[in-house]
Amino acid sequence: MVATATDLDPDQSLTPALRVANACAALPAGADLDALIAAVRDALGADDVQHAMTRGGWHRLGGVVGLDGDRIADHVAEWAEAVSGGDIDELMAYVSDLRCFVTRLNGQTHYLVVPTGPAARDYIQIEIEEVQEVLDRVISDPDWFPDSIAEFVDPLDFPRLESEPVGPARMIFRRLVPVNELMESSDSGPRLRRFLDDWDRSSAGETSAFCEHWVLSIREYRDQDGDDHRSAKPVPIPSVEIPSLADAEVARGVKLANQIHGFDRVLGYPFAWYFHMLTNPKVSHRLAEAVHADLIGAYDYLPVRDLKVLRDWYNQPYGI
Repeated sequence: MVATATDLDPDQSLTPALRVANACAALPAGADLDALIAAVRDALGADDVQHAMTRGGWHRLGGVVGLDGDRIADHVAEWAEAVSGGDIDELMAYVSDLRCFVTRLNGQTHYLVVPTGPAARDYIQIEIEEVQEVLDRVISDPDWFPDSIAEFVDPLDFPRLESEPVGPARMIFRRLVPVNELMESSDSGPRLRRFLDDWDRSSAGETSAFCEHWVLSIREYRDQDGDDHRSAKPVPIPSVEIPSLADAEVARGVKLANQIHGFDRVLGYPFAWYFHMLTNPKVSHRLAEAVHADLIGAYDYLPVRDLKVLRDWYNQPYGI
């Protein structure tokens, strides 16, 4: 089932983002990825919600808990400021007799996608954070005296504890982005628009959906005028290890044809080498130059639609 705008919000009472946020909040602590996907499908009324990828390895500051696990504070930075009035001497005197722990939030981000049409930009991207609070460190040490509240809150050099969970993981809604709307905004940028247009024009777009192989890494920021913006960069969905084709490895002729077709077989779709060349420094831009030189000569190993995309790149190269 391909979701439409009406499908995603049939009674117009709640936005899709709020529906997903509510669904995440309603999940029990410790819910797994399958439960998350089922909840999002129910919230959106869309059967075609797919798990694209999960990115982990990040963490945030946590709170403060006692030896028995009782909650003292949800946010260590706010707590430290409140109990000390912003004075590091006051803070260290206050915590010297406390027996408690500072925690951190270990996280991973689940990327879900919902196709909404035939073009590369026709999908909705949903990001859900799975966060688990764990013990990070004891709150103080007699031999440690930080220079500032900031250093106390997030010290660079302090003995860390084993990451013992304080409680089960929970799902937290991050964002929902209709990619076609993002692409119509000034935040998308000409190179990203060209990247997706190249997908649609090529044999890659003819054979599979963009969101089956790529997601967008989206960053939010505020400019000097105080206006909120987003930047977006395509990130491949990791299914296999991406081959490397450095400058020195680029061949010509039949060997080059075997290189690019072999690359495509590993990634699982045609013209994959071109899109990874645009985004991955390990895939040389000389690859496109060499293929172009072959194809204006005696060789013919690209479909016509891919050759047109390649010629446009040769005349106006870009990367993203």
